Amino acid sequence: MFHRIALAASLTLASLPLLAATYTLEPDYTQGVFRWNHLGFSSPAGEFAQGEGKLEFDQADPTRSSVEVSIPLATLNTGVPALDDHFRSKDFFETAKFPAAKFKSTKVEKGGAANRLNVTGDLNLHGVTKPVTLDVTVVKVGINPRTHIATVGFDAVTTLKRSDFGLGKYVPQVSDEIQLHITSQAAEAAAYAQYLKEQAAAQAAEAAEAAEAAAKK
Repeated sequence: MFHRIALAASLTLASLPLLAATYTLEPDYTQGVFRWNHLGFSSPAGEFAQGEGKLEFDQADPTRSSVEVSIPLATLNTGVPALDDHFRSKDFFETAKFPAAKFKSTKVEKGGAANRLNVTGDLNLHGVTKPVTLDVTVVKVGINPRTHIATVGFDAVTTLKRSDFGLGKYVPQVSDEIQLHITSQAAEAAAYAQYLKEQAAAQAAEAAEAAEAAAKK
């Protein structure tokens, strides 16, 4: 019994990258929420999703890590269709001209706790690039029980001034400061690529079987 437990633990540890490794951000689990103050009366929120990018993560020394991410602004959603259209217009994000927000880290420092990091980088938004520091919490490092792939999960928060990015319409009636909360999980790149390939093949096989069955009716 003890031998089996020890073996299972050894296999699990062996499957976790001990040194710096490349991870792929999973788009379905990379999203953010932004919140602002409206005329002093309310604090509405919007969200964006389907972020893509890569993470170089060194579990032994996270300060050697780095991250790059691109988020399509077409996914922007406030739950108010007219407001979504306004945000996408020339008054704000101009998504036809600037379709994505991009962040690339330049420095990673230890935060106030063992699982906290201060990640500074360049945020490109609305054609403007400014330095931004994210307060990052490493939520979990381990094996995803569904994909069986080494995975890192993290949350990040910061406060931006939208006027810094040419998005200052209606300031100060509508707050200049925007609270931003990002969440993401990233899977070890090589294993994740193989997983996606296998998933695509399985889906193609199912579609072929369904088409064949329909043709026989």
